[in-house]
Amino acid sequence: MDRKSSRWIAALAVAGAAMLMIFAGSLAGTKASAQTKAAHVDLAAEKSMGTKSAPITMDVYSDFQCPSCRQFFLSTTMPLMNDYVASGKVYLIHHDFPLPMHAHSHDAAKWANAAAEIGKFREVETALYTKQDTWGATGKIDDALDNVLTPAEMKRVRSLLDSPEVTASIEHDEDLAKAKGLSGTPSIFITHKGQTYPLPAAGATYNLLKRYIDFLLTQ
Repeated sequence: MDRKSSRWIAALAVAGAAMLMIFAGSLAGTKASAQTKAAHVDLAAEKSMGTKSAPITMDVYSDFQCPSCRQFFLSTTMPLMNDYVASGKVYLIHHDFPLPMHAHSHDAAKWANAAAEIGKFREVETALYTKQDTWGATGKIDDALDNVLTPAEMKRVRSLLDSPEVTASIEHDEDLAKAKGLSGTPSIFITHKGQTYPLPAAGATYNLLKRYIDFLLTQ
């Protein structure tokens, strides 16, 4: 074999090795991409609490900057979680329905959904309602979360605020609300044995809700 042919074969070998490396890198990148995609959690599940097989499901469409939503959460939802959700009697589902009249409610929903990505939805939800007056006036939502998120968690959540998953989760909840013709918050629905009943938000105090749930559980 002459020198020219040897150089040609060597060049082909180098090119072939390079192609193999590119192909292997492509496969690795595809696998990494798939793993990254799979790493995203089910945000709807993270924003729900209790057991899906519970006899009663309660859907709450809420706006984090809505004063009525704060009152409902603090005085009704929290004892409900302790008395009925924890015991497996009620499956509680939070739906985001930020209203345009509240300047920072959509941003608050983004923070809550991003926190759900790292398993911190309940902590952030409670902080947002508890400190609503503060961040609602300033828009500084992150300041309200300092005591429930570590600096590392805060960084992770901040990086997820505009992720496709967070955007899709909020839009999905908004679409559900619009399909029901909702225009205000909180909007509350109880489902029992395949029948769904809307509850009047203004009258859904914990005592009345408790009596209603206890009645349904006997049916």
